[in-house]
Amino acid sequence: MMPDKTDLLSLSKNELEEIITNKLGLEPYRAGQIYSWMYKVCAFEQMSNISKRHRELLENYFYIETLTIAKKSISKDGTIKYLFELGDGNKIESVFMRYKHGNTVCISVQIGCRMGCVFCASAEGGLVRNLTPAEMLLQIINIERDTDERVSNIVLMGIGEPLDNFLNVIKFLELANSGLGIGMRHISVSTCGLTDKINELGKKNLPLTLSVSLNAPNDEIRGRIMPVNNKHRIGELLRVCKNYAEHTHRRISFEYILIDGLNDSEQDARELASRIKDILCHVNLILVNRVYKQGETFLPPSRKKAEKFKQTLINCGINATFRRGCGGDVYASCGQLRKNNTD
Repeated sequence: MMPDKTDLLSLSKNELEEIITNKLGLEPYRAGQIYSWMYKVCAFEQMSNISKRHRELLENYFYIETLTIAKKSISKDGTIKYLFELGDGNKIESVFMRYKHGNTVCISVQIGCRMGCVFCASAEGGLVRNLTPAEMLLQIINIERDTDERVSNIVLMGIGEPLDNFLNVIKFLELANSGLGIGMRHISVSTCGLTDKINELGKKNLPLTLSVSLNAPNDEIRGRIMPVNNKHRIGELLRVCKNYAEHTHRRISFEYILIDGLNDSEQDARELASRIKDILCHVNLILVNRVYKQGETFLPPSRKKAEKFKQTLINCGINATFRRGCGGDVYASCGQLRKNNTD
């Protein structure tokens, strides 16, 4: 990050053209030349169809953000976890997953997280800073370069709370769509339930998938594992989710992490169903994962008990499925990503 210069990769084509013409005094078509290189090169000198004089001018005004792969961990199921080092020395993790419907990358949006969910390693140590749109894009760009495979789906479910970095995330979504060619319908944004930001996101009416980390049927249980519930209570959260779904005509995905003896009873399932039955939604069930270096504070229920929870929801008219677990052996599953990997 170089505050005295402009972050090239965080600019849209229109923003780039405005700077090129109004501030640098170059012809508008130069913006198109530069934009065609932006997602392909790491240095201005590699922009071969731009004169040396103009490259020097660009280098004086802009900088191109970079990420480097500090470590790569490959799971037995083929999932790849990347530890990236940022320009300022901080580190984040991202995950590459192969599915029949295309390759998916789970990206981080912050260095650390301030939300404090007790089952999630990402919250350990709190928040350092937000990621820029460029730093989010580069996770995908670098993974495509490393694997030599096309990424067709993005999930913002790595380190950090996307709606806590709202403006940068919105800009990233626009750039991923225009610069990487990934449609909004192939992007999922997860949130622990920041109701004001869900309202703000709904007003933008983007055709993405909103995933809400619910994890409990009531305030008593949710408050024990998610500090955010002290401010954004479950009743208000569900009201906002209902409004969001009705306004956008997009189905909400409720993420529900099953924790043995805490939120996994038939009664919990029935209470959950009664609270979300009038919302256009789907419940994505996840067996709690071991959080590295946190011990076994939380354990998943037996598969039989988890299946019973799912069937109870279905019997109550709620669409529910289990999320496919990926990369658990390399700590790449839900809740396991961290801002600094030392293992």
